[in-house]
Amino acid sequence: QVQLVESGGGSVQAGGSLRLTCAASGSTYSRRCMGWFRQAPGKEREGVARIDITRYVQSTTGRNTISQDSAKNTLYLQINSLKPEDTAVYYCAADPSSCDYARNGGDFRYWGQGTQVTVSS
Repeated sequence: QVQLVESGGGSVQAGGSLRLTCAASGSTYSRRCMGWFRQAPGKEREGVARIDITRYVQSTTGRNTISQDSAKNTLYLQINSLKPEDTAVYYCAADPSSCDYARNGGDFRYWGQGTQVTVSS
């Protein structure tokens, strides 16, 4: 029912910026909490940012800004001042629950295929 497709990844030099895009389909009731996760080679998946699409349009923490465009059913992740440690596959995820309950990756029901981000020094 819910489909998520990430795009916007690529190779970037350290200090640069990227904006990742997640195109979503399906009822908004099925994806109230949306988030970005990443997984670096040989490491476990970790959360980057989450947003309740019924409450916020944008949320910033550190170098990351998660935002959504409800009219376009699109989720974004802006990463500034990229570092080599940001190199990973970035995944978009969604869950019907509010973000008060969808806290960890295991809580999210729907996932995209991921987009590769590679940061060189």
